[in-house]
Amino acid sequence: MAASPDLRVWWLGQAGFLVECAGIRLLVDPYLSDSLGQKYRGTRFPHVRMADIPVHPAELCDIDLVLSTHGHGDHLDPGSLGPLAVANPECHFIVPASCAAKAIERGVPRDRLIGADAFASLSAGEATIHPIPSAHESLEIDEAGHHRFLGYVIELGSWRLFHAGDACPYPGLLANLAPYAIDLALLPVNGRDDSRRLAGIAGNFSLDEALSLARDAGFAATLGHHFGMFAFNTIDPAEARNWLAAHGSGSFILAEAGACHVLGASPESGLGH
Repeated sequence: MAASPDLRVWWLGQAGFLVECAGIRLLVDPYLSDSLGQKYRGTRFPHVRMADIPVHPAELCDIDLVLSTHGHGDHLDPGSLGPLAVANPECHFIVPASCAAKAIERGVPRDRLIGADAFASLSAGEATIHPIPSAHESLEIDEAGHHRFLGYVIELGSWRLFHAGDACPYPGLLANLAPYAIDLALLPVNGRDDSRRLAGIAGNFSLDEALSLARDAGFAATLGHHFGMFAFNTIDPAEARNWLAAHGSGSFILAEAGACHVLGASPESGLGH
């Protein structure tokens, strides 16, 4: 059977997605364990999962590429990376150069690790990756000059997918996206506030900021994500969907667990499931 030309994405919870297109299978920011629940048990923010683990990483096979946007544990997960590497011996892992050593500590084989930095495009098999800076709440650069937080524009077949990583608006973001006609953007929408910031919990786009970016950048379709995982850092999805409906969001919807969101020419396409 020929590989589907459609772009298909499944939300895995938090910022994690499985993406399929033109015979390529890749993961972005998979958090498929309870590593943070174990790490923070008994603390002020115990990181108890609100959502079940949808699939064990060792059961995800035929993965060509795994991308992580930054070094936080729900994006560079020690409970997911090692099992994925074992289950997929040909898979390569793209992580920010700023956290390459951390990725190796967390289970990524050194010889399959690709360090990424902003504005330095990468080719990995049939995929082309264009990293751009992300601000998780601010732009940060390490001592070696590498950005700590990245977003990725991913070219698969004729499609361009943008995963923003953890991100907030910053001057220059629209200019960084301008060279790419984005078919589908994946934006975090759990917001931010002073109480979380003072507790050391960096935030993301508010829903209205994400919708404004989608409109200003001209994204063909957008999925909002990064909610429903930890009670101290989420939004109410029902309220968010009502807000989007009231603001004429059009092709901006919230990601749905277990749904296959599709872009393409097949009968079920449009941004749907």
